[in-house]
Amino acid sequence: MAAAAAAASSSNPFPFPTRRPPDDTLFYAVYPLPLPTGLPTPALLASLQSLHLSLLSHLAPFLSSHLFHRDPFSLSLPADPSSPCALCASPPLPHLHGALRFGDSLPDEWLAVSLLFALTRAFPDLVARAWDSDGDFLLIEAAFALPRWLDPDTAPNRVFIFRGELHILPPSLFPETPSLEAALAAVYDGVVDTRASDAVQAAIQRRIAGMPEKASENLHTARVIVPAPVAKVLKEEPCLIARAVEGFYDRDIDTMKHAARMDKFLKGPGGEGVEMVRTSVRMTRAMYAQLMQQSFQAPRGYPMPRREEGPDRWREAELGMKIACGFEMMYQERRREGEEGKGSTWEVYRKSLEATGCFEGLVPGSKEYKRVMEDAMQYYKSTSLFLRTREILSAPVHRIDEILAMPYSAEDFQGISLPPSDDDSWLCNGEDELNAELQERQKEMEEYEAVKKNRKSQKQNVSGSSSSQPSEFNLGDITDSMQEFVKKMSSFEGAEVPSNRKDMESVDLDVDQFFKAMESVLGRDSQEEDGNDGEFDTKSFSSDMDFDDSDYENDSAEEAGDKDMDDSFMESYSDALNKELSKTTIEETFSRAQRPSTNKEGPSNADDSDGDMAPVDVDLNLVESFLNSYSSQQGLPGPASNLLGLMGVKVPTDGKK
Repeated sequence: MAAAAAAASSSNPFPFPTRRPPDDTLFYAVYPLPLPTGLPTPALLASLQSLHLSLLSHLAPFLSSHLFHRDPFSLSLPADPSSPCALCASPPLPHLHGALRFGDSLPDEWLAVSLLFALTRAFPDLVARAWDSDGDFLLIEAAFALPRWLDPDTAPNRVFIFRGELHILPPSLFPETPSLEAALAAVYDGVVDTRASDAVQAAIQRRIAGMPEKASENLHTARVIVPAPVAKVLKEEPCLIARAVEGFYDRDIDTMKHAARMDKFLKGPGGEGVEMVRTSVRMTRAMYAQLMQQSFQAPRGYPMPRREEGPDRWREAELGMKIACGFEMMYQERRREGEEGKGSTWEVYRKSLEATGCFEGLVPGSKEYKRVMEDAMQYYKSTSLFLRTREILSAPVHRIDEILAMPYSAEDFQGISLPPSDDDSWLCNGEDELNAELQERQKEMEEYEAVKKNRKSQKQNVSGSSSSQPSEFNLGDITDSMQEFVKKMSSFEGAEVPSNRKDMESVDLDVDQFFKAMESVLGRDSQEEDGNDGEFDTKSFSSDMDFDDSDYENDSAEEAGDKDMDDSFMESYSDALNKELSKTTIEETFSRAQRPSTNKEGPSNADDSDGDMAPVDVDLNLVESFLNSYSSQQGLPGPASNLLGLMGVKVPTDGKK
């Protein structure tokens, strides 16, 4: 079969996709240090098997008595230690790994983390790492205490659990993302202290405090009335309650057809009915909530007590009915999927084929579509994934068949002292826990903001001691800097902004040449426009093309005329501009220079005021615009602060705001 799979993989055009980790699954791996590399495969397997037995023996007292919501915590050997690990997406390093589906029970994820911390404390030469669909979720828990350089892009292969503490490899040790082997060696060598800060340790420990001993608080015990086969299965394999609740909670129309018949758990081997018995079942709080918070009508023919018998008996029977239906739906669906060997892995594989265009242009149900689908199914069945899927899906079915094959009767469950049902008032008291959690998070945020504010004030004190005080700030620096900035040359690469304004080189601007160039672009005064239309385009084009040539000064001097003509142009341009602006409200937006007081008597002439407006104070307007823009930033980065910072001008904060 392996040879057939290899041949199919080399010739079949259907590749398996790389899937994103499920949102409700925790992945973890443990590595023995120093890594036993260089050993032959048999010796390496023997070493890992010995470690495996030691770790399971250490966890056995807890795992044998605790119930997980979906999957139990487990460790397993990789299929081939000398090949890259598909589960961990890591190179071929000796390790043990596992995956735990916690579903809606988030405490199970942190319980597994506490077990990893406990293992690394008990085995000093063991390093562990844990991740889920969010990546290194331990960093999320300690987000307010992490160093600034640590983010999702820099975190890979830097976060480990070693000797009961969290370790983070600093960038001083590995500027780039380290390889997993090098990272493990660095953690074990201890040449550089990789232990995370006390604040990070405290954040993680707050979440796993009291675990795993405290994990029993997440369990709930309830009395139920169920068919005798269900009671027998729960007695022999209490952990199968997780599969039954999953089958009930994730039911659909097709699986509910199995619950309507109840062929497996409500009918005996000869088709006769079975007796109902009372038993006690233990489950997680999440399981109990999933059962109690859903309305479900009992299937026709299912024996339910009369409501006159009391609310307690009705509650026990209703809860037992949901569990029995969950077992029936889970058993029948797993048996069908196990026979077909499909399951969720086949669905993911089929969707990946559709995404890659294998069925493009084919009509579903057509002959060609069926042929391609059949080829894909044959390839899927020739892989080892198909065999593992069938084994996993069929495992609960085989175990249930083994249990029900044992001799049992309803009398086995009579006369037994059952523990009382636990108080379920916690179903309605979640608000208090939520508020407590929110207050804890608010406290963390306030502490973080306080530290951030203290750090910022220290930086301001340091910068204030090395530079002038805010009271000594000179507004003239803004105008001087801006004038020097405008006078600097620019090119296609951008404007030149010196880092130190005081050391700037003065750059001379030939004003005469600038205005002559502007004249050549805009044309002569209006009186000459009609007569020089034929020369306008030529001069304008020549000016645009030759503005940066070294010999332009001589050419423009010959074409521009004398100085009087230049003055006439500027006067005409200024008059026209003032006349145009006088008709708008833009005059009111500028600050003007203080005009000297005069003793001029007589009424003012409006026309004279329009023609002789007070000059605009360019420097004052520039400073006001900069300060208004800077103030509107409210301490955040913005264009005003960025430009002033580039020019070496530091503006004090606005104390009024």
